[in-house]
Amino acid sequence: MNVPLFVARRYLLAKRKQVFISVTTGISVLGVALGVMALVVVLSVMGGFEEEVRSKILGTNAHLVVLRRGGGGMEPSADLRRQMESAPGVAAVSPFIFSQAMVRSLGNLTGVVIKGIEPGGHANVTDLLRNMVEGSLDALDRAVPGEPAPIVVGRELSRNLAVFMGDTLDVISPLGEVTPVGMVPRFRTFRVAGIFQTGMYEYDSSFVYIALPEAQEFFNMSGRITGYEVKVHDIYGAHRVGSTLEEGLGADYFTRHWMEMNQNLFAALKLEKTVMFLILLIIIVVASFGIVATLVMMVMEKGRDVAILRAMGATARMVSRIFVWQGLLIGVTGTGLGLAGGYALCLLLKQFQFVHLPADVYYITTLPVNMQPLVFGIVGVSALVICLAATLYPARAARRLDPVEALRYE
Repeated sequence: MNVPLFVARRYLLAKRKQVFISVTTGISVLGVALGVMALVVVLSVMGGFEEEVRSKILGTNAHLVVLRRGGGGMEPSADLRRQMESAPGVAAVSPFIFSQAMVRSLGNLTGVVIKGIEPGGHANVTDLLRNMVEGSLDALDRAVPGEPAPIVVGRELSRNLAVFMGDTLDVISPLGEVTPVGMVPRFRTFRVAGIFQTGMYEYDSSFVYIALPEAQEFFNMSGRITGYEVKVHDIYGAHRVGSTLEEGLGADYFTRHWMEMNQNLFAALKLEKTVMFLILLIIIVVASFGIVATLVMMVMEKGRDVAILRAMGATARMVSRIFVWQGLLIGVTGTGLGLAGGYALCLLLKQFQFVHLPADVYYITTLPVNMQPLVFGIVGVSALVICLAATLYPARAARRLDPVEALRYE
């Protein structure tokens, strides 16, 4: 039988004459529980935000892109495409053209990013097809000679320009044409054939899509493309797939994966999550001072009992372990209650979604929650380590207690 654990449990559960010690014990348990619960809920919500942002980014952009060194685009090659599609880890490949332009409608003018795509192929590498709220992506392939070519715009861009399904807008290229009177901007009229909504303001307000042949003609690329978009089976293995493609395609080509293209964003989210973890960990540290105060007062109250145990043969190490176990029991109880409370609150947030956010600010209506066992484990272990550290001073004081002095006036 573990004697220190048995005595520690009896000390915590026994009724005391000094009610104040029982109150401080309860406050210590409650403080640890609240700190652990707050830490679990906040980290789960921040993990949910990170997952939501990642899903929206990967839903709009391919997992990696293949480009030609030196710029200027590349000639589309069926053999090159088949080589990429047969590479390990590759799920789909689609050519694209990427450029910037201005769009104008009813006196409104704004800059946009234009992507020339193959509607069928692009639907395999991104979630654009699922993000369509009006019209269809296939409409890009149904251009009618003599009429404005079809274009797909974001929801926010359509609102900013006051254009809707069937309306027309002018696309102006910054790369103009040389004429006898100088450089003249190239522009063309398009008809809105579809509207998409990703939930990310940056994409919905600045991205437009046109058919690949229309983009080649408008940007005077003479049958060339900017590169290939690639979808992989494992998003976290995109860098390995990119390295494999670079080795297979040769030195003329290079790849960029989604983690590189959004490195600053995810680094900021990770830093924010780490800082919040450290800040909320202070709550548990503060609660641990309650454990110190409780154990110090208990050492003072149980001085006579400690002296008797020492006189009966208990070693100083055994006495110190009694108070270490008391602090750990308080920490384990508080940590367990906090983890259970945090899990229950996360389930409530995820199931009933009773916390609503303004959609025009956050573009999500409720708090996203992503409960990860690793987060619960790290929080639980951190809380127990802090509680263990809080027992060191009271245990040392109990170990140095002189039994003769404690029993002299008894």
